[in-house]
Amino acid sequence: MSNGDVSQGRRRFLIGATAAVGGVGVVGAAVPFLGSWNPSAKAEAAGAPVTVNVSKLEPGQQITVEWRGKPVWVIRRDEAMLENIEKLNDVVKDPQSESPQQPPYIDGIYRALKPEIAVIVGLCTHLGCVPSYRPEVAPADLGENWLGGLFCPCHGSKYDLAGRVYDAQPAPLNLEVPPYRFDDDATLTIGLDPEAA
Repeated sequence: MSNGDVSQGRRRFLIGATAAVGGVGVVGAAVPFLGSWNPSAKAEAAGAPVTVNVSKLEPGQQITVEWRGKPVWVIRRDEAMLENIEKLNDVVKDPQSESPQQPPYIDGIYRALKPEIAVIVGLCTHLGCVPSYRPEVAPADLGENWLGGLFCPCHGSKYDLAGRVYDAQPAPLNLEVPPYRFDDDATLTIGLDPEAA
């Protein structure tokens, strides 16, 4: 074997080894770089839709879920609650929800896709306090005309069980209804419109 043959073999080996190490380095640098293009888990959670199982929600019961950092209430309304909403048309500021506090596919006095299920952002439209859920009729602290609803403890704004604000309250608008859809009878998704199915 001549001296040239040994050098040629060694040269090929060194070139191959250098290329392999360089390739590993490029992949090692590219993976975190490409990964940085994806949104963080926090960013995804901030705008991600939230799925809620409503099958076990009893009439009169309310649950709270978080969507985009806001409390969203899901309330199962019974027949008496729906009747009381109708009775309050003359005492709320915007009975037909003509001010845009809900998606365009939500209309009517119940402000819901299904009358028995209310989906409402739980932040007062006055200064952003969280109202309390007060479904009882005529409690001593809210008076005999109270037919159930939501009461903001910060400045006393009152809303009915559809999130419509009463007249002469500090809150200027009805509570917001977020975009949502029903995936089936038991499941709703907050943050997606029905057309996004």
